[in-house]
Amino acid sequence: MANAGLKPVAGFLLVLNFCMYVIVAAVGGWAINHSIDTGFIIGPGLALPAHFSPIYFPIGNAATGFFVVFAVIAGVVGAAAALAGFHHVRAWSHESLPAASFAGLIAWTLTLLAMGLAVKEIDLHGRNARLITMESFTIILSATQLFYLLAIHAGR
Repeated sequence: MANAGLKPVAGFLLVLNFCMYVIVAAVGGWAINHSIDTGFIIGPGLALPAHFSPIYFPIGNAATGFFVVFAVIAGVVGAAAALAGFHHVRAWSHESLPAASFAGLIAWTLTLLAMGLAVKEIDLHGRNARLITMESFTIILSATQLFYLLAIHAGR
């Protein structure tokens, strides 16, 4: 590709994003596991309450369930997009750019969706330190993933 000067920048952002996406997916996995273990338990022969939600999380607030689900999806898709990005940074050619940029774009849009839910969760208050970490990483990832996409497109 013509501008190889951005290759180290793209590589750094790719490694940073990959690590952060893995952390977001891991913390989200913990939150889902915690919700399953300590969530709503109903005995045999009892009916579900009228306002029962299958996305109920005993930690956090009303937005936590939606945020965690979309953050885990964004984390897994972002980590997978980073694998395509590793190939592109290694090859740095026009042939590998479409796969890396499209996968990165999908990961970025899912991250933006999770970021919107993170902002809503912050607005509602009442969450623990792990959720705050996940929210922070999601908000940071929405910017660093955009910078990564700009770096690989500016390098063509």
